[in-house]
Amino acid sequence: MKLLHLDSSVLGPHSVSRQVSAAAVDRLRQANPGLAVTYRDLSVAPLGHLTGLHLAAGQGATPEPSLRDDIAAGQTVLEEFLGADIVVIGAPMYNFTIPSQLKAWIDRILVAGKTFKYSAAGVEGLAGNKRVIVAISRGGFYGAGTPMAALEHLETYLRGVFGFIGVKNLEFISADGIQVGPEHREKAVASALQAAGSLNAA
Repeated sequence: MKLLHLDSSVLGPHSVSRQVSAAAVDRLRQANPGLAVTYRDLSVAPLGHLTGLHLAAGQGATPEPSLRDDIAAGQTVLEEFLGADIVVIGAPMYNFTIPSQLKAWIDRILVAGKTFKYSAAGVEGLAGNKRVIVAISRGGFYGAGTPMAALEHLETYLRGVFGFIGVKNLEFISADGIQVGPEHREKAVASALQAAGSLNAA
């Protein structure tokens, strides 16, 4: 069994989402001896954002020499995703949505003919055989019924993205309100770590 572990926070060891994603991976390692883990830090080694030249190369044009390494990296991350049985993602909320580094990764895995396809019946997701676990951290409170709910574009966006490509086994572990104050941060992190440590093995 293969697991792909992604982090996208720019805060390094100070990141809550990194702590929680690492705890989730540790839990799954313990529960699944022999689990093969691939780790990718999207902050330390970011992918380039898509340009018209990327799209042209995707349609068969000869890639610009300056883009060849980045296009190869994009193909690598697509293959990593396609080959994974489980994907664990650390995703903090930045300005109400995901980090741009994570968006750049998503742009490389949402590929027609690979993770979804169009047909007369509509869009069909092709990546439905994966378990995806997302460790999210948010400075405030954005749940349903809160005053800030309309600005929640992190979890809602990721649910839409992975649903689009067919993922039905999607789990979120949330640490909310981590900027409210030290006491609440400690409680939120402890709760999220406990949830990560209690994940189902399969």
